[in-house]
Amino acid sequence: MSPTSFTTLRKRPAQTPATPMLSGPVRHDRNPSPNPKPIFQFLAIGLIVFLGFLQFLPATHFRDPSDPLRNWIPFNSTSSSTLRDSSSDGSFNSVGSNDGEDGLVHVVSWIQCLDLRMLAVLANSTLSNSRYPDLIYFHFFTPEGNKDQVSFHKLKVLFPHSNLEIHGQEEVKELIRSVASEAEYAKLNLGDIAPFVIPSFHQLLRKFIYVSPNVILKGSIEDLTGVHLSLHAVAAAEDCSKRLNTYVNYDVLEAIQRSASNPWVSETPYLKDYCIPDISLLLIDARKLDREFLAAFLWWSKVLNWSERSSEKNPAIALVLYDKYHKFSDSWLVKNSTSPQVSNMSMITHYDGPKIVCSEPGIGIHINQQMHNGNLWTQYLSPLSNLLLRE
Repeated sequence: MSPTSFTTLRKRPAQTPATPMLSGPVRHDRNPSPNPKPIFQFLAIGLIVFLGFLQFLPATHFRDPSDPLRNWIPFNSTSSSTLRDSSSDGSFNSVGSNDGEDGLVHVVSWIQCLDLRMLAVLANSTLSNSRYPDLIYFHFFTPEGNKDQVSFHKLKVLFPHSNLEIHGQEEVKELIRSVASEAEYAKLNLGDIAPFVIPSFHQLLRKFIYVSPNVILKGSIEDLTGVHLSLHAVAAAEDCSKRLNTYVNYDVLEAIQRSASNPWVSETPYLKDYCIPDISLLLIDARKLDREFLAAFLWWSKVLNWSERSSEKNPAIALVLYDKYHKFSDSWLVKNSTSPQVSNMSMITHYDGPKIVCSEPGIGIHINQQMHNGNLWTQYLSPLSNLLLRE
């Protein structure tokens, strides 16, 4: 083999040894953030849990959207309670406290002859059209009061979550009977004067709304609680379809005004065409109510010889309230539900369903069933509820 043959063989280049890895810890441009102390972690978790539990607490205040100042109004802590207890004045209570300034809307009604259908329609129409039905507190004054437990339970079946009391009427009747003659008392429509006497026995009713049982509410009744009474104790809608000179001889009224010196007689001349206030719906602040209101009412009834007249409308209330009450807007004047146009514009209409009417001619109580002339009441009383209340 020739020595030159080995010249064709190539020599492999020597491989450069790899650069060895640097030993030791890796250094970054910034130092890592320090670990938080465990105590702060526990405090943060505890705060989150605490705020979470706050979401389960009940609301204590609310804002009325109709209030331009958007003031906070406290809820009553027992407003949704359905506990019932019996009180010494002959009432069944569904809540415990009602001081008149607890954020509740107290609705009072006096029914001369017990008709549960009328009371149920009144209650349901009030609750259905209210923005805050949990704040409505009903006080129904019935002839039997606490003796009639069946009526109370029937109403509670229909309105299990409502605030409801049933009171007796005997205390109010006894007070009126003690200061009125027998002839005057027999002639009186107690529903006219009872709203002004009730606060004498139920002093916790400082400010309330009186509603006749013979009406159906279509407006939000809590709107009336925001009415500013100023120096007046009463607010009512005026009914200009009934004028003072329709019920009172103006010459007699002038003679009474000239000769009488009682403080409830107006010093200014009475207007002949003065509109009669509608007492089917009243806002009463009992703290401002004249203590001589009942005496003034009976005095006017006596000097006008009302016990000897045949007319059912007693103008004594209008004379006692002459220029002494705040006027509601016309929309709160009670109107008939037979006219759709009038009914749609009104916040309150007459009850148009079947009713029970009582009369007291001196011996016993006669109950007459009157037929209904409308169907608005059926919107607030189902056939099943009607059957329950008729039994």
